[in-house]
Amino acid sequence: MWFDNHCHLTTMKTDPADAVADAAAAGVDRLLTVGCTVDDSARAADLASGFASVWATAGVHPHDASGGVEGLAELLDRPAVVAVGESGLDYHYDRSPRPIQADVFRYQIGLANERDLALVIHTREAWDDTFAILDAEGVPARTVFHCFTGGPDEADACLERGASLSFSGIVTFGSAGDLRAAAERTPLDRLMVETDSPFLAPVPLRGKPNRPANVAIVGEFLAELRGDPSDHVAAATTANAVALYQL
Repeated sequence: MWFDNHCHLTTMKTDPADAVADAAAAGVDRLLTVGCTVDDSARAADLASGFASVWATAGVHPHDASGGVEGLAELLDRPAVVAVGESGLDYHYDRSPRPIQADVFRYQIGLANERDLALVIHTREAWDDTFAILDAEGVPARTVFHCFTGGPDEADACLERGASLSFSGIVTFGSAGDLRAAAERTPLDRLMVETDSPFLAPVPLRGKPNRPANVAIVGEFLAELRGDPSDHVAAATTANAVALYQL
């Protein structure tokens, strides 16, 4: 069975109950729905509380950093919430000013450290600043770089900091040579899989709305790439997610 450790059930057009059932039928029996704003995180926590197989995060995405973090800390007390994030830096779109992104990222690192919670990181075209802030604030003991898009050097830098790497459907894209090289060198006990649905559907579904059920496609692709049995990768990535989120 697979664990989709990063999806956005609150923004999918599909009814969440249908998405959860569809995933279960495809062998995906656990999901983590991720918050991007304080309001979205509250919706994620509410949604997760209605399913035995769904958990939530509470965080502010770098795109939404200008919207603030008021009320975020309180959401971490919700029983279904098991991580802080997604947090980080995104210099590709710069939808929030970079200094505000950095401040909001630092705040969420602090929350994860204070609460002993996992930290979910989004970073795009901001590796140096991401590592500098993490090093200054202290990397939480349980940290995952979601939708990892770096190459071998970035993978090594993440792994040296004790983090796990989560791979999405991007690894199946024809242009993802460096990313596949990173996936091959990631130790099995640091490897996780995700869909980031409704975004980033894997080949051969690219361009269609993504869904948690498709995490099995990502996992099976990684297994073939690494030369590992699919059931071993399913078991390991699920165990890694369970441990990271302390489920």
